[in-house]
Amino acid sequence: MSFRSHPLLPFAAALAGVGFLSLMDAFMKEAALMIGAYMATVLRAFIGAALIAPVWLSRGPAMPSRAVWMLHLTRGVVSAFMALTFFYALTLLPLAEAIALSFIAPLIALYLARVLLGEVISRAAIGASVLGFAGTLVIVGGRIGQGAFDEGAALGVASLFVSALLYAYNFIVIRRQAQVAGPLEIATFHSGIGGLVLLTLAPFLWETPSGDALVPLLAAGALTVAGSLAIAWAYARAPASALVPTEYSGFVWAAAFGWLFFREAVTWPTLAGTALIVTGCWLATRPERPAAATT
Repeated sequence: MSFRSHPLLPFAAALAGVGFLSLMDAFMKEAALMIGAYMATVLRAFIGAALIAPVWLSRGPAMPSRAVWMLHLTRGVVSAFMALTFFYALTLLPLAEAIALSFIAPLIALYLARVLLGEVISRAAIGASVLGFAGTLVIVGGRIGQGAFDEGAALGVASLFVSALLYAYNFIVIRRQAQVAGPLEIATFHSGIGGLVLLTLAPFLWETPSGDALVPLLAAGALTVAGSLAIAWAYARAPASALVPTEYSGFVWAAAFGWLFFREAVTWPTLAGTALIVTGCWLATRPERPAAATT
């Protein structure tokens, strides 16, 4: 068996991809604390587009049809505000805590899929969403119990829930996009349109960024591309059901990077709440057992 065909290679690639994106979050938090979440989000989007667009264009692609353009535009608008609210939350919450709360997005997506796609919600999925909600209460309750739930923390949690709601809708759009466009095209339009959408807020939020933020922003842009490509490569070579658990390694990465970058400690309520949310996600996404044959 050659190294390139090893069955664990897609798993390792997906794990590395999640690690790249978690490290990107750390660099984005650093940049957002320097120049504000808005400026950091806009510049990251254009840096990402500048890195990935030449690769897509070098393949001589055909321009997307009107219907595909609408999908790209929809996701660009949604992801622009999804990213802005998430990176704003990072300036107010510890990295690991923010990542843990963001794990509720797949559970929200279950209900959006019911409303928008007509998919059936199983009893297991309903129970999973209850566990996820309980996990968020444990994390927020832990902050309240420690007297650390001030106005900034409340704003951060609210911003994160808005981001999670948008991310859940993002799942629905991605599902449609993946059927009509390739990953390079999707990544190019995702970054480019997202940046242009946020640029419409420039008259109200634009501030000249400091040069110190350039290094973390460049690192964040490169890590965004690397993480996205690594995950796309992995999902093209292994079933999604086998790779989904790697998503939850994001909490471990975030805890490590939060401590290394910002000396953020991980509290027991955050660990307990994360365990409940991840358990809920696992119950919601595991395949149903086939019904027993009758004689």
